[in-house]
Order: sequence, then C-alpha cells, then structure tokens
Amino acid sequence: MHLDDGEDGNLTRILKASVEDLMKICGKYDIQTNEVFKELVFERSRYAYNDALEYFYTNFLTQINNLNLDKALEAIKIEGELDANP
Repeated sequence: MHLDDGEDGNLTRILKASVEDLMKICGKYDIQTNEVFKELVFERSRYAYNDALEYFYTNFLTQINNLNLDKALEAIKIEGELDANP
C-alpha cells in the first residue's frame, strides 16, 4: 500500500473497517499495546486494499483463533476470580 494524492481517506477507511471487523471477531484489543492485533489489522487492510479480502480469513485463521482463545481464557480467569471472592 502506498499514499498517493487523495488516497489518505481510502486508507483511513480501510484501516478503520479492519479494526472494527477484527474487534467483532477477536474481541476488543488495544492496537497500541497488542502487536498481534496490530499486525492483523495491517494485514487485513492490505488484503482489502488489494481486493483479496476473501483470502485473509483463511490465511490468518491461526492468529485470529489465538486472539479469540486469549479473550476466552481471560474471561474465564476473571470469572474464576469473582467466584473465589464472593
């Protein structure tokens, strides 16, 4: 991806859509602190920019599933801590 005149808006739209889509799929992550989530956002944006978005989900399924599992384990851990401290 590259920035040409007038393309800033398109790239911004693609990046925002990638963040929103991946948050729906993987849960809410801070793009500033989670490098895996940040990489997925950039990769999804690259696929969208190149009109190949249908391949992104298959090619990055492992990373997407790992983020999902991290959120699920985090929720279980929090739930367990709440149950232990009535």
